[in-house]
Amino acid sequence: MKPQDLPNIDLYMDQVTTFMDQQMAISKRHEEDKILTKTMINNYAKNNLLPPPVKKKYSKEHVLMLIFIYYFKSILSISDIQEILRPITEKYFGSEADFNLEEIYTEVFRLEKNEVSDLQKDITKKFQISQKTFEMLKGADKEEMQQFAFLCMLSFDVYVKKQLIEKIIDGRKPKEKSPEKSTTKR
Repeated sequence: MKPQDLPNIDLYMDQVTTFMDQQMAISKRHEEDKILTKTMINNYAKNNLLPPPVKKKYSKEHVLMLIFIYYFKSILSISDIQEILRPITEKYFGSEADFNLEEIYTEVFRLEKNEVSDLQKDITKKFQISQKTFEMLKGADKEEMQQFAFLCMLSFDVYVKKQLIEKIIDGRKPKEKSPEKSTTKR
């Protein structure tokens, strides 16, 4: 969602779900899929992923947080999303400073926009490589196995990136101290 498409007024829960459903419809796999439900939003607030609304209204910052949550939830656990968003929320949610959550979103949006071309090239390259596999097969069997190879290549890419994300998250968490063994004899 483009930063300029964000609402400049606070929204009630129904307005948030409608807004997100309209703005992010392109992300749906099936037409009947919901981007967000009231239950999801309530659970995010309950799990400290989303600050509570003010007088039942959600600000532009709430919408920004919901967008981040939406994209992360397809690959990460709730606890990992909490770990990623906690410092952002604590430092920038509700901040009156010049650098705020909207600035963060705008910068991330800019970075992602620049990645599209590289992703398109990478996907094309993977497809071309997959089309050179399973040469020993013919017809529909060959096509099916080439598609399988393509899906495996795409999945491996996602798997490796997910592993890297989790390692980074785990590296940010404070290390739990293991209980020291007593050296004194009883």
